[in-house]
Amino acid sequence: MVVGVLAVAQRRYRVEVHACAFMSNHAHLLVSVSSQKQLSSFMNFLNSNVAREANRLHDWTEKFWSRRYASTPVVGGETVQVARLKYLLSQGTKEGLVDSPLRWPGVNCARALSSGRDLEGTWVNRTGLHKARKKLPAGKARAVDFEEKVILELSPLPCWVHFSKVRYRQQILALIHDIEAAASSVRKGGKVAGRRSVLNTHPHHRPKEVKTSPAPLVHAPSKEIRMAFLESYRLFTKAFRAAADLLRNGDLTAVFPVGSFPPGRPFVEELEGARPG
Repeated sequence: MVVGVLAVAQRRYRVEVHACAFMSNHAHLLVSVSSQKQLSSFMNFLNSNVAREANRLHDWTEKFWSRRYASTPVVGGETVQVARLKYLLSQGTKEGLVDSPLRWPGVNCARALSSGRDLEGTWVNRTGLHKARKKLPAGKARAVDFEEKVILELSPLPCWVHFSKVRYRQQILALIHDIEAAASSVRKGGKVAGRRSVLNTHPHHRPKEVKTSPAPLVHAPSKEIRMAFLESYRLFTKAFRAAADLLRNGDLTAVFPVGSFPPGRPFVEELEGARPG
């Protein structure tokens, strides 16, 4: 179901998905987008539809996601891109739940990336199902009759896009082996919880302790690049607040910076043909 929703979101909003991992209470995605508007629309569709489908499956009537998604830019070259991919692939293994990303029972792209295959998911055509239920007798229109198989296409990392398919799979397998070795060293011979333990955990179970450390504002390979990005973001925020103050005081000509979502106004697109200054 998760892969199906993600695949439809990818197709609808034309987002490049490089990797994905869904845990019991959070998820990680590594994607390439052309604008914040594209990312926002993509994540809105993904999160809302995953919530609806999961609530139907597990009879969950409360709010599904505890907070909005966090978007962290990845700037720099190969070093930082590979580090983020490795971190994403390690989900479930570094916590001692399984001994390898290849054995995570939920959604993890490790098997697909290491084998060169795309992920296949299921999408339920709820619009078609709703229309059928209005026409047919009660119980005759079933959700299973409106299931569609959809493919999630996984794009290579921008820094490895020139690799052959064979070499790309080899690079992924090397990362997986490093993750397995590091987790084994931390366990020092101890056992992992295992697939069965993960699958037997009730969907409504809440852990006693949840790590809540804030996400960084940016992933960068050096302090200099990180500080340059943060300064750029500071100037962006300053320009947005200045425009918001003008708008609040009745100035309808207030100009908001490109890439922002002004209150009550459409997203500020970059002008076609414009070049960064």
